[in-house]
Amino acid sequence: MAQPLLRKPLIAPGAIVRLGGVTAFVLWGLEASLGAETFATAAMLAFLPLPVYIALALWIDRFEPEPRGLLAAAFLWGASVAILLAGLLNDAFGLAIGSGLTAVTSGPITEELLKGVVLFWLYARKKEEFDGPIDGIIYAAMVGLGFAVVENVDYYGRAYAKGGTGALAVLFTLRGVMGPFCHPLFTSMTGIGLGVARQTHRRWLKPIAPVVGLVLAVVLHATWNAGASLGPVFFLVYVFIMVPAMVALLVFAIVSLRTEGRVIRAYLSVEHGEGLLSDGDLTALGSVRGRWHASWSAAIHHGWTAWRKRQAFHRTATELAFLRHRVADGVQSPDPELEAEYVGQLLAYLGRAT
Repeated sequence: MAQPLLRKPLIAPGAIVRLGGVTAFVLWGLEASLGAETFATAAMLAFLPLPVYIALALWIDRFEPEPRGLLAAAFLWGASVAILLAGLLNDAFGLAIGSGLTAVTSGPITEELLKGVVLFWLYARKKEEFDGPIDGIIYAAMVGLGFAVVENVDYYGRAYAKGGTGALAVLFTLRGVMGPFCHPLFTSMTGIGLGVARQTHRRWLKPIAPVVGLVLAVVLHATWNAGASLGPVFFLVYVFIMVPAMVALLVFAIVSLRTEGRVIRAYLSVEHGEGLLSDGDLTALGSVRGRWHASWSAAIHHGWTAWRKRQAFHRTATELAFLRHRVADGVQSPDPELEAEYVGQLLAYLGRAT
């Protein structure tokens, strides 16, 4: 089996360690504040469904899975620096203007700005890994989940301490069952804005799209907080605003995936024309369903190794197509050596001589 390209790490391991250290510090602070037993109960409920939420978020990232290091950095940023600074700022605003007003004004602004910092950093510094709206949604989902899981530890712990298991069950139902997508949803607006800015050829839209996305994130967040503070109104906000917004986000993601599929087919036309890729290969590479069918067919007929080989083939072909797309859009300078490596990898995966 061909070996994958050895790429330089996209983020220093030390940065991951530092963000992890800050996350541990935040959790230690919550444990000291809530008490060991209450903290353990709250943390168990907050972290237990997290793998499911992460898996659902990553399911969208079908064509070009983002580097694990950057995904981890986004998650840890939300769980560490963003949540820590947001807590400090919200406490300060709460003393100045009251907790109720903070929840619908400064809270959403500071939280979305702080969560958005890592997205703007990725957009500016990791252009090769931030190709469009799908990437924006994925990174936003990770930072939102990181923020939400630590915030939930705090909320669950305080509910349990004040109202026992009954209050904890109610809050878990609201935050952990009905609204686990909210923080990812809010921050996805910023991610989509940055993704649109990356892809658009309209110069006037590039600076506007991220701002519009950030404003939408703040508005959605403030609407959610306002509904949560108004009792029965919460369910109206949830049913008529949050659920439709989430459905719209999923529809947007599906449409964006189809757009990415067309990009892949267009920028692999050279290999198709030269006979390196068959009609079936090109069709499968540009379709989530086609990739799924090709991968599982390989696994069923030839085993686990064939499945891994097919997955690697899909990743390499996608990287090649998106490299050419970024070069054509002026996002990245031409890299003939890397392009030749990708083509060589495709030949190797297909069992042909380079």
